Amino acid sequence: MANIKSAIKRSRQSLKRRSRNRSNRSRLRTRIRRFQETLESEKNPESVRADLSRTVSLIDKLVRKKILHRNTAARKKSLLTRRANQAIGAAGSS
Repeated sequence: MANIKSAIKRSRQSLKRRSRNRSNRSRLRTRIRRFQETLESEKNPESVRADLSRTVSLIDKLVRKKILHRNTAARKKSLLTRRANQAIGAAGSS
């Protein structure tokens, strides 16, 4: 444990940030998992698009909060969008 006052404060701040960041990353993983469940179960393109929009919105919020790097966010959004388009295309053709 730190002895210097500023180091004690830094330690306290980093614990708060770590907790907040872990919570937000967990929210993101859950949101992505829910989106993938929607892709597997839902045949309605509108609900897939709505769910994609909610997921992308959360990713963008985490970039603004500096929890995710913007390139990581771009990669995740691209992957999710491709999967959504494949699901919508498959649902439309069958």
